[in-house]
Amino acid sequence: MIRVIVKKQRDSITGFHIEGHSGYAGHGSDIICSAVSALAITCVNSIEEFTEDRFSVETDEERGLVDLEVIAASAETQLLLRSMLLGIQGIETTYGSQYVMIINR
Repeated sequence: MIRVIVKKQRDSITGFHIEGHSGYAGHGSDIICSAVSALAITCVNSIEEFTEDRFSVETDEERGLVDLEVIAASAETQLLLRSMLLGIQGIETTYGSQYVMIINR
């Protein structure tokens, strides 16, 4: 299962911790893992490309890990993070929480 932990302070998203593999299909064929990874990496790359916000990111392909921590997220970064989460929520709704689960903290 892929666990998506949403990091928050008050009403602002400060980052996310995504870890695991969905187990929906074999390595290289798992559309859920691919979709979640694409959304997360695109979000990180977009924050870097389109904002001036500072952040730290850790990735580990074997663990299926993408961990992002944003320092003082701008409105643009908030929008990018919310957009990524909207996409992952759609995957969770379509395929079920046995494959991907969002946890808000």
